[in-house]
Amino acid sequence: MIYNRKLGRLEQAMEILNSRAKTWNIVTISRIKGYICKETLTQTLDVIQCRHPRLNSQIIPFNNSLSFQNQGKAEIALRVVKQSNNEQWQEVVYDEMNKEIDSSKGLLRVVLVHLVGDEHITYLITTIHHAIADGLSSIRLHSEILTCCQKIVSGEPIHPVTSLTPLPPIEELMPEWTKGFRGKINSIIFLLQLGFQKIWNQPKALGFHKYVCITKRSCNIIHRQLDQDLTQKFVNHCRQENTTVHSALCAVLMFTIARKIIKGNRKDVRVNCLSYFDLRRYFEPAISDNHMAVLASSIMGFHTIHRNMSIWELAREVKQKLEFSKKSGELFKMILIAKHLIDFCFIFPKQVAATVSVSNIGKVNVPTTYGEFELEEISFAASNALYAGIFVIHISTFQGKMLLNFVFSQPSIDQNDMEILVNNVMSHIFDICNLSMDYLFTFD
Repeated sequence: MIYNRKLGRLEQAMEILNSRAKTWNIVTISRIKGYICKETLTQTLDVIQCRHPRLNSQIIPFNNSLSFQNQGKAEIALRVVKQSNNEQWQEVVYDEMNKEIDSSKGLLRVVLVHLVGDEHITYLITTIHHAIADGLSSIRLHSEILTCCQKIVSGEPIHPVTSLTPLPPIEELMPEWTKGFRGKINSIIFLLQLGFQKIWNQPKALGFHKYVCITKRSCNIIHRQLDQDLTQKFVNHCRQENTTVHSALCAVLMFTIARKIIKGNRKDVRVNCLSYFDLRRYFEPAISDNHMAVLASSIMGFHTIHRNMSIWELAREVKQKLEFSKKSGELFKMILIAKHLIDFCFIFPKQVAATVSVSNIGKVNVPTTYGEFELEEISFAASNALYAGIFVIHISTFQGKMLLNFVFSQPSIDQNDMEILVNNVMSHIFDICNLSMDYLFTFD
């Protein structure tokens, strides 16, 4: 039965990260206009579990491996938190990011945040295991939850929901050249190529403000926003400069880190960027957004920032290299070697995987209004306590606003240093938005 099956290689890697480093579980945050009570949400989660059978799964050892097992109804931990400040949701996110998921009981946790004195605002915060979901899945889950809440409070009958068939491991969905003996050869070659590039380029990174072992690392988050006007200006400038928003953000982050690293010494600096992408449309046939699964991959790009290099020049280079990497199948190749890369991080905990990491989900295409509930903001972040020394950002755009979650591992990156870096990034974005197109934002 497909409900009970052995975890694929990528899914196994996600459970290893969760159990050993409290890392890569996905936290999604919605700000909702309207009061959702615990009872309504409890009923809703029962319905959602029927629609997505993986929410009824546990991960348990079976036949010397890890397996999804559906043994009755899995536990979805739900708690209600009362807070007095609009910004205190970040404290809840901090707690969620630094708590592993007990996958032997269930794969989803939910927190409902009520603001004291303002019952018209609710924060919905979910933490889901990365073995069963990615950023897109988690955002669509929030939309489904709000749809069901609206039906319950309005007294509308909830008809029996159609249960989606769980997908097989992502490795089984990939092209034939990634499978069997040919796939093993391709993965070995790609792993050697990536290792050679890392040795040859020796990219710089933030490194360690303070080193501690993996078990003592924690994850933190800094949240920022661009209003609708600035977001549109940023998008327009990217189009005019023949690049993408994702590539421009990669360039901004790499420029920010490079300027900190060189500390006034004007010389070239080599950096690398880890970019994450949705895989659904790369499969044949394409996979529907309705399916909850880990259907994302990454591409590692190596760059040299030269003297007098403009940020747009770097952004176009990032775009060009990403397009080439996609055409050469690197998104699938990274899936093949993902577990090896994660094992490497545990074996060599002092190594920094990349200079920066960028995950941009783009425009969030879910409804805004759900009866008496209005979705005002929605964003996501993946916990990354393991990945010390990397400057990480998760971006979503909803209702014309860009929401940016900067995530970092402590104490490898100091809180004050991170605040300065984030402020520098936002300052660069503001400059791009507000200065004329002939303004040359250069590294020198």
